[in-house]
Amino acid sequence: MKKELRIFFTAMMFLTRLPVPRFTDHSPDYLEKSVRYFPLIGWMVAALSALPFLIFNKYISEDIAIVASIIAGILTTGAFHEDGFADVCDAFGGGWTKEKILLIMKDSRLGSYGVIGMMAILFCKFLLLKELPKFTPDLQAPSINIFYNYRYFLLTLFAAHSLSRLMPVLVMRYYEYVTDPDTSKSKPTAAQKPTFPALLVPIITALIPFVFMPWQFLLTIIPVVYIAFSLAKYFKKWIGGYTGDCLGAIQQVSELSFYLSMIIIWRYVL
Repeated sequence: MKKELRIFFTAMMFLTRLPVPRFTDHSPDYLEKSVRYFPLIGWMVAALSALPFLIFNKYISEDIAIVASIIAGILTTGAFHEDGFADVCDAFGGGWTKEKILLIMKDSRLGSYGVIGMMAILFCKFLLLKELPKFTPDLQAPSINIFYNYRYFLLTLFAAHSLSRLMPVLVMRYYEYVTDPDTSKSKPTAAQKPTFPALLVPIITALIPFVFMPWQFLLTIIPVVYIAFSLAKYFKKWIGGYTGDCLGAIQQVSELSFYLSMIIIWRYVL
């Protein structure tokens, strides 16, 4: 149990800015095993993103609540995945060879492609989240329990953050890692591919929120997996595999894909 707790806190240290016990370190062995808890870390990010939404939505407005939720998520993770997405935009937007793409990706400076990509993904996230509360049936006859009223919206956040963090783990299992491990954000989680038994924990964790939702929402998994592996295939075509920044981009795009799929199912299937 103590070992598993240390692995969990290692995952929390790696993916978030949340404080962890002092015994947590950057042990390569624990970092490699920490991928099993990536979706569970997604639950934590979702919870910390949901709380300001509920507060600001009750006392100010829905738009401000969504902005507060997005900011809370960014502060929780330190923009870890968003930064990876921006670096990928810069690298693949400005590089035409594997060497050039990897060189740009390692550059800590943010270029025009990265700025535009960051603005686009945050804007899309705001618009998609703005649509989600409108399809919460309980709002037609709200109770005094705000958690119950917004239970589908909250479950959507938990499912989105956990499922989107499962996608990089799956990509790590089936694709090759490239670039110098000493300069990568995925160091050293990508040093060894997760085994199939090791994937069971993150898969189950990512699927738990769906237990409390209508079964039709399971359909959202199909486009999320398709888009995540399409991105991985694209990365493999250009650089021969993935980097830590590529995994961050996959997480962000998977999250947006999930929100869009939820809206489509809510509107046209249920």
